[in-house]
Amino acid sequence: MSTIFAPITGPGGAVTVIRLSGPATRQITESLAGKLPKPRHAALRKLHHNRETLDTALVTVFPAPNSFTGEDCVELSLHGGRAVRNAVISALTDLGARLAEPGEFSRRAYLNNRLDLLQAEATADLIAAETAAQRRLAIDGANRLHAACASWRETLRHLIAQQEALIDFPDEDLPPEVEARLAAGIKALHAEMQTALTAAPNAERLRDGLEFVILGPPNAGKSTLLNALAGADIAIVSETPGTTRDAISVKLDLAGIPVHLTDTAGLRATADPIEAEGIRRAQARAATADLILQIDDGFQPATVSAHPTIETLHIQTKADLLADRPANAISAKTGAGLPELLARLTAIAQRLTDTSGAAALARPRQIACIRDTAEALASALANPEPELRGEDLRGAATALARLTGTIGVEAILDAVFSGFCIGK
Repeated sequence: MSTIFAPITGPGGAVTVIRLSGPATRQITESLAGKLPKPRHAALRKLHHNRETLDTALVTVFPAPNSFTGEDCVELSLHGGRAVRNAVISALTDLGARLAEPGEFSRRAYLNNRLDLLQAEATADLIAAETAAQRRLAIDGANRLHAACASWRETLRHLIAQQEALIDFPDEDLPPEVEARLAAGIKALHAEMQTALTAAPNAERLRDGLEFVILGPPNAGKSTLLNALAGADIAIVSETPGTTRDAISVKLDLAGIPVHLTDTAGLRATADPIEAEGIRRAQARAATADLILQIDDGFQPATVSAHPTIETLHIQTKADLLADRPANAISAKTGAGLPELLARLTAIAQRLTDTSGAAALARPRQIACIRDTAEALASALANPEPELRGEDLRGAATALARLTGTIGVEAILDAVFSGFCIGK
């Protein structure tokens, strides 16, 4: 197996850390730094290559198997300049190491039993987290899922053992409550799986971010509202109808929940092909939204969303021009009603991402594994033949094992680890 390396810190900082992992790690590091320090003790060393001093760096050694990857690892803490980093990378390449592929460190950790697939995915989600709620999902949600998976696996083990007893001793006059207890256990486990699947869309929304789309007629205040909620001058505001032609998005953080808020072209009949395309795109964005903010300024015919199945929040704009301000009215110009609107949007975001303590299935792969497990359990419940029921239970165990990667994982490893950054 080759020895790999990669920077595990972002560019531009005062310090760059380069990680090495693989069989030649110690030999390559000794060629650069001379005598290595004691394991897990950082020591200052001058790095030399081709009779040239490259940098003075902190060197830390993590011997196998007690390292991140389970292999010999070394971390070089360099000065953060680009020239220093490039010189050390060039030297490592000359000495026989190669740049790691995305996720390769974590993949090796998985192959060496330092991580399972759930832990690897949680690591990737934690790195990608941009808000507090996403960070909590990556840590707490993953811990809940890991604990639930262990419990499900143990329950399945007992159910399979009970089923095997019914198959192996059909004439031993086993008490009738044995089969009743087996059926009850399968039913209870299936219900737990269904609860997790029901909560899965909320976990996915939190991981990926919610989509809120602003719809309404031209000049109703859509772009002004976007700018007000974003706290920045993002979209062009003009009295000329049809100024907004394309979708303009901004990312909001609502109580730690990421929300993509999108301003769209005003909805109206038009002969302008460019504006018509903008309106088509507006409706297309609304079709995939988690929430539509339906805007009405009270001075022109209100538009109606063509997507009645999407949750819609009706908002009256330009409250400063109205004699009587409705309860849902706001004025982006004066700020009237904006705190209340922001509170309502935050409450909706929290509801749409609430998993209520359920195992957080935040990735399509995870959902597919649990769905397959639940389907096998449902088949077992409906199957009167003990042998076939036993086969269904073994199928459920196989599907559940794919969740952590204990069996049948070669086909999915690339999909799991390719989304990582280079240094993980």
